[in-house]
Amino acid sequence: MADTTTLVPYDEALAKYEPVLGIETHIELGTKTKMFCGCATEFGAEPNTQVCPVCLGLPGSLPVTNRSAIEGIIKIGLALNCTIVEWCRFARKNYFYPDMPKDFQISQYDEPLCVDGYLEVEVEGETYRIEIERVHMEEDTGKSLHVGGATGRIHGADFSLVDYNRAGIPLVEIVTKPIVATGDKAPLVARAYATELRELVRAVGVSDVRMEQGSMRCDVNVSLMPKGASEWGTRTETKNVNSLRSVERAVRFEIERQAGVLDAGGKVIQETRHFQEATGTTTSGRSKEEAQDYRYFPEPDLVPMAPSREWVEQLRASLPELPAARRRRVQGEWGVADKELQDIVNAGALDLIEETVREGAEPAAARKWWMNELSRRATEQGVDLASLPVTPADVARVGALVAEGSINDKLARQVFDGVLAGEGTPDEVVEKRGLKVVSDEGQLGSVIDEVIAANPDIADKVRGGKVAAAGALVGAVMKATRGQADAGRARELIIEKLTS
Repeated sequence: MADTTTLVPYDEALAKYEPVLGIETHIELGTKTKMFCGCATEFGAEPNTQVCPVCLGLPGSLPVTNRSAIEGIIKIGLALNCTIVEWCRFARKNYFYPDMPKDFQISQYDEPLCVDGYLEVEVEGETYRIEIERVHMEEDTGKSLHVGGATGRIHGADFSLVDYNRAGIPLVEIVTKPIVATGDKAPLVARAYATELRELVRAVGVSDVRMEQGSMRCDVNVSLMPKGASEWGTRTETKNVNSLRSVERAVRFEIERQAGVLDAGGKVIQETRHFQEATGTTTSGRSKEEAQDYRYFPEPDLVPMAPSREWVEQLRASLPELPAARRRRVQGEWGVADKELQDIVNAGALDLIEETVREGAEPAAARKWWMNELSRRATEQGVDLASLPVTPADVARVGALVAEGSINDKLARQVFDGVLAGEGTPDEVVEKRGLKVVSDEGQLGSVIDEVIAANPDIADKVRGGKVAAAGALVGAVMKATRGQADAGRARELIIEKLTS
């Protein structure tokens, strides 16, 4: 049934209601094999080619825990300032979906591995501490494909197919405590949290966290309570939101929708909902199960886990520099303002700029090329900045060529044209395209003489003391040399010739 709720404009909704958020994030770990068997985890393989009796749940098969996956979740827990418990165990979570081959999922229930952490995020100059309730380990499900129909969902489909390649891949679930006191910043805080979490997990090196491939997925919980009330409202859970922008949009829409339900005298239904990318709306899914509906009980085929303190501390010592500390460091080294640093992070340019600086470029030059010229090209092509076929070493070399006077900024753009077109290194492109700055004074002097002869009126103005008029002659020199003249030296020579 279509949702006919009248939306309340966002500002009006926030004037009457206080949002309470909760975010459950699932992250597939980048292990070579699955959580409880030796099957490969490579993304994009032919359907049902990476399966075995264990991950298909065939009779007589027994699971064995993947040590690398446990290392991965402990690293995530440590990076999130969690306590790593000394003893925990797996549980069976029973539910019956076609993409769940065993009809249960091995997960953790009341005894998770990592508890009581936090992650701080900054939104418009204000810091929010997002409390983490738990980080626990489970196995992923398979993937259903509904064929036919207009929405790609089961309703209206002609038939459904199931690919079990994903079933059994190690899956870390990170659950926040209720996120309160965000007011009208709620959608931005949710997005900032998902962004920072993705960067943190990527830095730890345990997952590629590619939302477009499903290796990071967010379930976004939203409820509203009247201003001044003490009891939270009924929450909805928008499932499998797969982009940072969509996290923000899902929160915003649910605030407007739930406010409409409450203003009309209705009650918000506790349910799962689906986010519609095309419209930025959510649609009803199914009533939300409670814990008792899953009939949890301890997994009988796996022994409890008791990670030693020595092992945990070894993993803590192996953690790399985390994103927040790294941002503070580079901000001090590069001398950039908060806004510029945020723009760099949002553009996905931080790694690229830092590597370019390591290749010998000045920070200001590295930022200029990545954030202006190359960012523009990435936007035009509809790709990520890191996907452009140019390396930090290439960018550093272009900067060096400009600094030494071999090329100018205009020619540098042509060098990037050649590098992006696969014509070779910056030096090879300069050589092949003949892009070196014309700095030979004999050659430059001849061009200047021709320009002066062709523009007598302007030349007379310069002779008469209107030195600013020399700019037009410099422009003519640059045009005659296809931008390859040293503009500064050309100006000096023009004034010297006309005023001496």
